Amino acid sequence: MSRRKPNAGSPFCSGPMTRRSWLSAGAMGVAGMGLSDLLALRAQAAEASSEAAARSDTAVIFLWLPGGPPHMETYDMKPDAPADYRGEFRPIHTNVPGIDVCELLPLHAKIADKYTLIRSCAHEFSDHGGGHKRFMTGRDPLQPTGFVNDYPAVGSMIARMREGQGDGGLPSYVLGVDGGRQGIDTFSLGTAYLGQAYAPFTVPGDPSDPKFQVQNLSLAKEMENRLTDRTTLLSSLDRMQRNVDAAGDLSAMDKFSQQALQLLTSDKARKAFDLSLEDEKTRERYGKHAWGMRALMARRLVEAGCSFVTMVLENPYVSGVSFLKNGTYNWDSHAVNCHLFDDARVRFPIYDQVVTALIEDLYARGLDKRVLLVVTGEFGRTPRLSQSVGSQTGVMQPGRDHWPGAMSMLVSGGGMRTGQVVGSTNDKGEHPVDRPLSPNDLWATVMRHLGINWEATIPDHSGRPMPLLPFGTPIAELV
Repeated sequence: MSRRKPNAGSPFCSGPMTRRSWLSAGAMGVAGMGLSDLLALRAQAAEASSEAAARSDTAVIFLWLPGGPPHMETYDMKPDAPADYRGEFRPIHTNVPGIDVCELLPLHAKIADKYTLIRSCAHEFSDHGGGHKRFMTGRDPLQPTGFVNDYPAVGSMIARMREGQGDGGLPSYVLGVDGGRQGIDTFSLGTAYLGQAYAPFTVPGDPSDPKFQVQNLSLAKEMENRLTDRTTLLSSLDRMQRNVDAAGDLSAMDKFSQQALQLLTSDKARKAFDLSLEDEKTRERYGKHAWGMRALMARRLVEAGCSFVTMVLENPYVSGVSFLKNGTYNWDSHAVNCHLFDDARVRFPIYDQVVTALIEDLYARGLDKRVLLVVTGEFGRTPRLSQSVGSQTGVMQPGRDHWPGAMSMLVSGGGMRTGQVVGSTNDKGEHPVDRPLSPNDLWATVMRHLGINWEATIPDHSGRPMPLLPFGTPIAELV
């Protein structure tokens, strides 16, 4: 990979989008597909391929932080850098000597022995669209902007390679997002030449909302799966099962609808999505808000047999968290969007709680060998602070712009080595100086954990063999 520094002239965001814009972006896509349609597409793709799927009980939880979290406010602080680089926060020691994190992440500090921080990952695409596509596909996008993939996202590659993986009718690839953000192109999750058979089963909305429902999990509207009302859920599913049995029509149903019905009437599928089965203490530990319940759902899904679960942690100002006038919707902390440090004072404690609860839960339940957790955004933020008039506040405030030249991420579980830092950046956090890595190295590590040969090929539309990853090597310090 070339080590060209990001182009300072690359187009940055002009400012925050309105909430209407955020919620309408990419609203169309495969999210509207019925479950039986999705199953049919997947079966057709499986029949067209003679390649054996990887078979194992391993799984991945991928927590996506769109917008780009600031590496110098989270996992790669530079307390000795000049003031216009280091920012307001200070590092704190963790339970592993030599590993420091931001003072706003005290729960991280208690369990540093259970995760690894990677500080030397970088790429060259500073636009959100280009950054998403570069990260999600493992390839340089043909266009540096826009969110429509030229190549399939890694989640779809994994779904293709683990065809038939899972149990109890559960989809193997699940995506949890805010309502209105479920379009397949919102986060560059398009399937490209793999086809929509390998799109994620998308769960939009706030799982902590009493009115939350999992959409597209039923054959008809009256069968919708109301997860937060367990009594309604169980009675409606049991009634549907009795009606089918009494009519004797099950064998005559389209086989894909049979599979959809199996999902709806499967105890394992019901329980996987039913957060009411968790005790109060567990839900409080994760946090009774969208991020917390999304992370808890991810743990339940991989425990039940899902292979790859992506949960988007985007907007913290939900579920009773008051909106901050100088805060912003996602992690895009330009000065024009938000006051970087004031937004962090609200955002980081929620993030701290969710990530550490998930890590501790995976270990407590004996899932730390089987389940790999990855937490990252598409890039880091500019090492040097900028100042601008906030569009919401009308006053000067600090922020950081896009910076793919250096980023930090967290990895936990997967039976991998923890309690360490991989790589480093220079004294101003500008670029890797030790152990430079790319997103492809991360994805090769993920695929290795899942029992997938990251150098394998799959055919494109013309039948030409395409490698899963054009380059990349599992990160030796982890494996």
